[in-house]
Amino acid sequence: MPKMKSHTGMGKRVKVTGSGKIVAQHAGLRHNLEKKPSTQTRRLTGTGEIAKVDAKRVKKLLGR
Repeated sequence: MPKMKSHTGMGKRVKVTGSGKIVAQHAGLRHNLEKKPSTQTRRLTGTGEIAKVDAKRVKKLLGR
């Protein structure tokens, strides 16, 4: 049986921390920024942990 290949697109979008959590950029910070409050855009900066519901599917794509 050949090795499982990891999903390269997912590998570029997420990062696995040392404790095994998956972090990614927050959604909604690409366009229509003039309409959004400054508090919202500040809250969306940086990375955030992916929900546990989605983490299982993402780990499968990463081959973990």
